[in-house]
Amino acid sequence: MIRVVLTDIEGTTSSLSFVHDVLFPYAEEHIGEFIKNGFSDNPEIQEQLEAVAEESGVSANDLDGLIEVLQTWIREDRKETPLKMLQGMLWEQGYQSGAFRGHVYSDAAEALRSWHDRGLRLYVYSSGSVKAQKLIFGHSECGDLTPYFSGYFDTRVGLKRDPESYRNILDQIGVAPDTVLFLSDVEAELEAAETVGMRTALLVREGPLPETSRPVMRDFDEVDALLRKR
Repeated sequence: MIRVVLTDIEGTTSSLSFVHDVLFPYAEEHIGEFIKNGFSDNPEIQEQLEAVAEESGVSANDLDGLIEVLQTWIREDRKETPLKMLQGMLWEQGYQSGAFRGHVYSDAAEALRSWHDRGLRLYVYSSGSVKAQKLIFGHSECGDLTPYFSGYFDTRVGLKRDPESYRNILDQIGVAPDTVLFLSDVEAELEAAETVGMRTALLVREGPLPETSRPVMRDFDEVDALLRKR
């Protein structure tokens, strides 16, 4: 019996276009100013820039060089933890200023409410930072959805295509793997979760449906129908 739903964000609860056409361009445009304005008196920014310097080989004293690295990583959609942490801080300003609101599919929002009310525990696992995850759901077009979630996971538990990441998540939430349903639009992530015994479903919002042995869903209404059978 499924007791926990673990969900991805990009391409699953939320559109790919929101992330790639709104959040990423905003980050690339504003990250330089954000870092220069906050570097001197924000230890968290300093800590993440030190991690960028260590990963990239650029001197920690070369602020312009580090900003250029970050802008390149944004364009390449790199899953680097310090980039994700800095983006989360920057996007918080964008949400709070009203520059944008988080896109969440209406079917996903309704399902999350329903599952929570039925006693399911809901978690997020995304390559975006926990801060960014809370922002997209807390400032969504469908209202504040954060009360429905029991917790959030990002790349600090591991990469999403690594089975060990899902073992770490299971250790933290303390449930049997076959009671967890993981939702994602990336089959390699689902395969990693299946390796540790989680159940999975593939979300394909648009385009042709692939041939696969795992459940394939167009939206969360179909996921809900699957859950009601189990």
